[in-house]
Amino acid sequence: MNQKNMEIINTQIPDLRIIQHRFFKDERGFFMEYYNKKQFEEQGINIDFCQDNLSQSSYGVIRGLHYQLNPHSQAKLVSVIVGNVWDVAVDLRRGSPTFGQWFGIELSDENKTHFLIPQGFAHGFSVLSEIAIFCYKCDQFYDPTLERGIRYDDPALAIDWHITADKAIISGKDRANSILAEAEMNFTF
Repeated sequence: MNQKNMEIINTQIPDLRIIQHRFFKDERGFFMEYYNKKQFEEQGINIDFCQDNLSQSSYGVIRGLHYQLNPHSQAKLVSVIVGNVWDVAVDLRRGSPTFGQWFGIELSDENKTHFLIPQGFAHGFSVLSEIAIFCYKCDQFYDPTLERGIRYDDPALAIDWHITADKAIISGKDRANSILAEAEMNFTF
């Protein structure tokens, strides 16, 4: 088999994974294989991505925590093309040993790391650079009727977004999200 162009690393939350890419850099720039379905499948990750999304945000923006209910829950493969973000996933799968726990990781154009978030998780990020261009693949199409959210500042989660409160920029929609204890969810482990 050919040399792998990525390493898939498990986190302490089951099914939540970090993807470290090999990239080749010289005086012209760099090259990397951005996604390889075959290598994912060899690691037991059988996700059929159907939609790619791109967002641009400025320093201090916090987006999330977002998810879609079943039957259109979304797995996401997220990365940063420009800038850096603090990316967070919260386990919403009832029966999971890590239900209600979160994991965060810095994603940047320098580290070229991807974060694989399976179905049954809420997702959000904060922008740590002047601007960030954020890319994510989804395995289900967006369905506004199933979209839900959890407040970014839920005290039960106590997420450190690496942004001070006076610099945080949050949409009215995200400020109106439920806290975890009151959120609608239909995921099982």
